[in-house]
Amino acid sequence: MMQSLISILRTLNQLLTAGIAITAFSLLIYALSFNLRDRVTRSFAMILACVVIVSVGDALSSVADTNAMREMWLRLEWIGIALLPAAYLHFSDAVLTTTGRPSRGRRRLAVRLSYLLSLGFLATLPFSLLVGPLVSGGKPAPHLQRTWLTGVFSFYYVLLSAIAWLNLVRAYRRTVTPTSRRRMGYLLVGSLAPTLGSYPYLLFGSEFAHQHTLIFWLTAFAGNVMVSFLLILMAYAVAFFNVPWPDRVVKRRLAKWILRGPVTASTVLAVTTIARRLGERYGLPYNAAVPFLMVATLLLLQHFITLTAPLWERILLIGNDRKDIERLQTLEERLLTSGDIRQFLEAILAAVCDRLQTNQAFLFTLAPSGLETLVTIGEVDYLEKEDLADQLLTQVILNHEGFCFEWGEFWLFPLYSESTNEGNLLGLIGVRRVSNEPLDAEQAQALNILSKRAALILENRYLQSQVFSSLEAFSPQMEWLERLRAAARYNAGASLAAPETVETPLPPADRMVQWVKEALTHYWGGPRLSRNPLLNLRVVQQALSEHGDNPTNALRAILRRAIDQVKPEGERRFTTEWILYNILEMKFMEGKSVREVAKRLALSEADLYRKQRVAIEEVARAILEMEKQATTEEQNSLDQIQTQF
Repeated sequence: MMQSLISILRTLNQLLTAGIAITAFSLLIYALSFNLRDRVTRSFAMILACVVIVSVGDALSSVADTNAMREMWLRLEWIGIALLPAAYLHFSDAVLTTTGRPSRGRRRLAVRLSYLLSLGFLATLPFSLLVGPLVSGGKPAPHLQRTWLTGVFSFYYVLLSAIAWLNLVRAYRRTVTPTSRRRMGYLLVGSLAPTLGSYPYLLFGSEFAHQHTLIFWLTAFAGNVMVSFLLILMAYAVAFFNVPWPDRVVKRRLAKWILRGPVTASTVLAVTTIARRLGERYGLPYNAAVPFLMVATLLLLQHFITLTAPLWERILLIGNDRKDIERLQTLEERLLTSGDIRQFLEAILAAVCDRLQTNQAFLFTLAPSGLETLVTIGEVDYLEKEDLADQLLTQVILNHEGFCFEWGEFWLFPLYSESTNEGNLLGLIGVRRVSNEPLDAEQAQALNILSKRAALILENRYLQSQVFSSLEAFSPQMEWLERLRAAARYNAGASLAAPETVETPLPPADRMVQWVKEALTHYWGGPRLSRNPLLNLRVVQQALSEHGDNPTNALRAILRRAIDQVKPEGERRFTTEWILYNILEMKFMEGKSVREVAKRLALSEADLYRKQRVAIEEVARAILEMEKQATTEEQNSLDQIQTQF
């Protein structure tokens, strides 16, 4: 009975050791993948690499067939053991620096000397000086014989581990917020895992272990379980250092990584190992069930993780943020992409053609530059007329009553917004007629319903574009705030970071051009001005006090100032050097039509559109320069405040 229990504990310890190796390797990949530029993460990756070497060597030596192979794996294990104290000291120095206590030279020198000493100990390993030959008949497990240098290294191991732990205690005391203090406490407790779980204690306790074999294997089992838990706890605490993502993202990402990586791999390894050993015990050297169990366990675990993901994600997202996160997830699932909208409109246009028994139709949407083709069915040569958009808009204005009207060989169905009282024009459906007969009541009812559905899709398309534009406008500020928050997680002084430490990104130039174009289109009023992402710019926010805290007036003033920067010196003329300013002034400030502006400036409409694009780019460039200046002034003010503190 006693031998059976010891055999079971030995097998469980082998599986746990392999599980620790898998967990450490998986966490090492995680650290190298997501936050390698952070010093704390890099030093933690070094600790994980040492733990991987130790665990792999220990696991493979326990199943080696020959003494030579067993000794080779045990010596490989000592590579990780020799480097671990220096890596541990390096990690503690990085954590203490992150909390606002940088090294004055002594800690940095100590870290470098510790790596040199570890490499010196490691150089003696091939000559059997650090550890001696294999004790093959050692009980309860084979181990390497200790030497006089083993005792010296053990003192060095304990000393550096104690210094590193004291550094972590200092870092813990420097944290002030409850969240950072709690996570630093996790790190302080979890940091015991590398020290306690990596040293081969049989070097000094083989006599006791031989006399109390059951106690040894029970202690080893409990120690491996504790090391596995503490290693994950330590990785959890390190995952929050200097990362720009919200806490919920870090938690969810790390949880998925652990469940789909170490947990799945360790469980599959345990199931296949137990199945193989049971087969050998009952006289089946090759168990045909092993591959089947391996695949089945892998698939079932992945399926279980997927099914339970909403549950444990809700557990991780405890607090008032849960409703906000669920709302964002719902929005992500229900938003329609450009392809989805196009497919939906194509289906509606096909239904319109089916009702009228025709094979030619088009759907235009109203853009800042006029009508633009969105969906077509059949031959579309008739859409290549240069003034087609102007003709259609004119017909819509003249026939603003009723849901449809005739235009040559086409039925035209204007699409109006129904969410506002103004009934803004969103687009236009055109269908070629197959006869001169008017629409009957049934056709009119069906086409009216289809037109309203197309208008609803176009309205949602416009609203979604506003959401995306707002998100894109807010993204630079979000990124800056996240990086500032990450820097201040464990260092309160980082909230007053200097400009060179935390830089504020500016909006991309191409997006600025699009936003400026939309704002100028509705310069004298409209949603493209009142909901424009340019309202989030610092230069606009700084102008609020001058315009009665009215964001629209402030943005209009900034646009006016940018247009004035395009204006050449002297009195206004209608010459080549004034052409960009004249286009902006006549088209957007005075509200003249494209045809009037082109006629006054002696340009073709195509050339006018090209010059207009250049003029808008100049306005966007001027606003970017104003934004850079406003950002610099704000960061200089922040720098002065930091200097005072």
